[in-house]
Amino acid sequence: MSARAQALAEKIEAFNRDFIDCVHNCNDADWQKTCQAEDWPVGVVIRHVADGHYGVMALAQMIIKGNPLPELTMETVIQMGNDHARDHADCTREEVLALLEKNGRAVSEFIANLTEDELDRQGQMALLGGDVSAQQIMEMLILQSGGDHLSSVRAAITG
Repeated sequence: MSARAQALAEKIEAFNRDFIDCVHNCNDADWQKTCQAEDWPVGVVIRHVADGHYGVMALAQMIIKGNPLPELTMETVIQMGNDHARDHADCTREEVLALLEKNGRAVSEFIANLTEDELDRQGQMALLGGDVSAQQIMEMLILQSGGDHLSSVRAAITG
């Protein structure tokens, strides 16, 4: 087990706890407030992170196995997010908590068991600026982009 992998796994666990705490502290009105950056309700944004952003584990696995990453454009990513928002507009706190717990645990366990070599393996994704390591793709898509969503959720709740 890599100390770097363990540290990243701990960051992801703390990040996930922030979202879980957010869900626990949301009342019904907060859950339906619109996040300005996404133009989606709070609950949908949190579900998007729990499902979509934690799905980056599959991209990291592709990098580690040496498989090519999908060619994504920003337009495709936006469309996928909007489709998800529409499909899950009525998500419940219970459903989202279950996803956060399940997917957050899976991502953390996956990361914690990576070697230094696996963290450093690279794949090419033009959308992310070219070559990215397995560690970088998880940091960018979970912690950075997901962190932007968390800020948006908090801003919507506090009004």
